Amino acid sequence: MTFTETKLKGCFIIEPKIINDERGYFMESFNEKVFQNGVGSEVHFVQDNQSFSSKGVLRGLHYQTGQHAQAKLVRVLHGEVLDVAVDIRPGSETFGHYEAVLLSAENQKQFFVPRGFAHGFLVISETATFFYKCDNFYNKESEGGIKFNDSEINIDWQFDVENLIISEKDQNLPNLSNSKKAW
Repeated sequence: MTFTETKLKGCFIIEPKIINDERGYFMESFNEKVFQNGVGSEVHFVQDNQSFSSKGVLRGLHYQTGQHAQAKLVRVLHGEVLDVAVDIRPGSETFGHYEAVLLSAENQKQFFVPRGFAHGFLVISETATFFYKCDNFYNKESEGGIKFNDSEINIDWQFDVENLIISEKDQNLPNLSNSKKAW
């Protein structure tokens, strides 16, 4: 696996070694020892989640606060998404900055989003199956979120905003300046 740290310290794009032959392909999608060495920290995942969405669905930007903060390792099993992480760590040099990564079943890339980041994704294929590991259990009281079109962050979703499909809950999320603090 190849680990490439992004401009956001602690966020990594992970590319697996894919072995192709006449039967198809094989790859190791996760190995705790290799992963921890690659990201330089001991992360233990405790929960796997999966979602299915159609083109134009935008989920996020979500995070958990305090002792319930979560790191996520995300990937796409089917389709293609634009995956986004936003640095919300107080005092960080890149606070309010974002990283966007194209994840697809074809490129098999994964994106590691550590604690202290808001996360969201937009489905750009007809449908997509999105899979992610979390290092902490979900806690409703610790839920936080930031509106997808916050002008301070200014994410380029590379998609016609008029055609986005967003839950009512996500449409009503606060801006970064009014959101819950990560810690």
